[in-house]
Amino acid sequence: MLSALALGGCSISMADLPLVGVPADAPARPKESGAYLPVHDLPPDREEAAMAPAERAKIEAELVAARDRQASAAAAKGSATK
Repeated sequence: MLSALALGGCSISMADLPLVGVPADAPARPKESGAYLPVHDLPPDREEAAMAPAERAKIEAELVAARDRQASAAAAKGSATK
């Protein structure tokens, strides 16, 4: 009998218990539960490109320059500590 009660307790949520209850400011539960999110519904294609190729090349060049500056600063700091 005790094991049946213990296993039966796994099938209900804590909010449904009479002593716990639901907070007063909690949103109402939806009438239909268990609906899956539409993960295969893709948004429509863009009418224009997200970024122009020239702008992308400029940003890539800036990132490469920043990486090189950081690498040289780290190398200089490492040689100064030796």
